[in-house]
Amino acid sequence: METITSNPEQVKSREGIVSREEWIAARTRHLVREKELTRLHEELMAERRLLPWVKIEKNYVFDGPKGKRSFADLFEGRSQLILRHFMFGPGWAEGCPGCSFAADHVDGARQHFENHDVSFVAVSRAPIEAIEAFKKRMGWRFNWVSAYRNDFNFDFHVSFPKEELGKSKQFYNYEWQDIREEELPGTSVFYKYETGEIYHTYSTFGRGEDILVGAAFGKGGEKALDLVGFHSVSVVLHLDHGFVGDPGRTNPNIGPLGGVLVLQHIEFARIARADHDGAVVPAAKAVDLAVIEAGDFAAA
Repeated sequence: METITSNPEQVKSREGIVSREEWIAARTRHLVREKELTRLHEELMAERRLLPWVKIEKNYVFDGPKGKRSFADLFEGRSQLILRHFMFGPGWAEGCPGCSFAADHVDGARQHFENHDVSFVAVSRAPIEAIEAFKKRMGWRFNWVSAYRNDFNFDFHVSFPKEELGKSKQFYNYEWQDIREEELPGTSVFYKYETGEIYHTYSTFGRGEDILVGAAFGKGGEKALDLVGFHSVSVVLHLDHGFVGDPGRTNPNIGPLGGVLVLQHIEFARIARADHDGAVVPAAKAVDLAVIEAGDFAAA
């Protein structure tokens, strides 16, 4: 695995080097804030569980690796379903890097939430043949179906008609906004009664999905990269499908380019130093998880 590390000189020159006693005092003050966040997070989770539900009226049919699958089939005999709206559109060579990074967290956790009556499935508009090829390449085992032949992605506002992009505002993340991409990410949750009725209980988009990525970042509980000394603002690179590394541009699902850039184990075309007028440096090859120090790089 190739790892891009922070600059040693930056580490040496870091301000705030103190004695152990001063460190404990500062850490104790910070602990008070952490406990406040934990209590607020618990209150938010309780409020979320009290949100109203809406019944699914459409009879969605998806393409799976072994044929057609109904919406009810996706639950696999369980009562609840976490559904990942995975950015992978028709004609794309591969899935979204950000969605791929999140997907790397799924298989290890599935055995635990499946034991709690919860199933997982990813849904994309790419044809099932493309999905299966990419899934095999990435080594994933979770269920993944295609919505290529139905309106599911459009109904849940994660896919947008190409002819309307740039001409009219689209509804994403609970507001009307300018959308530049045909596909955007999200996560939805559903409940199925024994009698067969299916209800939509929750959806989250944009930064709201951070809570599902244990290695990277998040507004809820602590994430691994939130604990390290040189991690600040976290951004997942979208080198394909319309996201350009312009520090002034905002992508609706990740915010302005800046901070730490997280790369997945997809081979990227190139990475350019922002402070060298876009000069191309060697591409990151087969990077399982590379963290680039804030401000050092921008997407080419």
